[in-house]
Amino acid sequence: MAVIKTISLTKSYGKARGITDLDLTVNEGDYFGFIGPNGAGKSTTIRTLLGLISPTSGRAEIFGRDVTKDKQRILADVGYMPSEAVFYNSMSVKDVIAFSARLRRKDCSQEAKKLCERLSLDISKRIEELSLGNRKKVAIVCAMQHKPKLCILDEPTSGLDPLMQKEFFEILRERHNDGAAVFLSSHVLSEIQHNCINAAIIKEGRIIARDSVENLSKTSAKRVTMHGISVIPEKLAVRSAEISENSVSFLYSGNIKELLACAAELPLSDMTITEPGLDEIFMHYYEKDGESR
Repeated sequence: MAVIKTISLTKSYGKARGITDLDLTVNEGDYFGFIGPNGAGKSTTIRTLLGLISPTSGRAEIFGRDVTKDKQRILADVGYMPSEAVFYNSMSVKDVIAFSARLRRKDCSQEAKKLCERLSLDISKRIEELSLGNRKKVAIVCAMQHKPKLCILDEPTSGLDPLMQKEFFEILRERHNDGAAVFLSSHVLSEIQHNCINAAIIKEGRIIARDSVENLSKTSAKRVTMHGISVIPEKLAVRSAEISENSVSFLYSGNIKELLACAAELPLSDMTITEPGLDEIFMHYYEKDGESR
């Protein structure tokens, strides 16, 4: 069963771009990554899915229900964490969490307590006293305390320190193991690679690739940075080259032995070989399949 399904979903803001002809399916029990840089259309997609904004055309369903007609029934079983955690500044953390539970007409006190303890969240403080990271923790508790069937998370880790990020993903893993579907939006590729099963890449409002995370991550190109030189070696076929005063960096898809043999002849002070960045993977898919995919 599809927990999320969109058919030619489009949202336009006048002449400004939103999202265009999105066809997307997320099945029950999936852990789905939605990848794209800031401004790609991730938040617009999520807000349209949740009925927070109306689509210009096309259709979207959650749990088989139309998002524009059955929004209240849908939201009862969805845990949503927006990219920006905004609450009433004068309220205490405890009151915000309780208010969120009352909106769902559920007693979530025990689960909320467990989550606050795991996230080291002080519920006695007022929202205005909290750092960005602690506001994010409040958003996590509000999104998770009712044990939703579907978790929709929009850039959830910004502001969280590494230890809290680890704990957050542990909570998500447990929820997923209990049967919940997870829809994780992020511009951090490693978050998707380490946690998700399937994913889609969105750029400029369009989905340019969708597959299992394993298949999406497969690219023969590596980012090579050579220190101590300022000219790209003529022997190597490279792309996306960057040259500075004392180093060169480029994408390389050729034979690794040829790269090392070439490097051995150069006056290098250091060399690094890493996986390409997120934008470079976008370029890989553009070059392979074109922007119209």
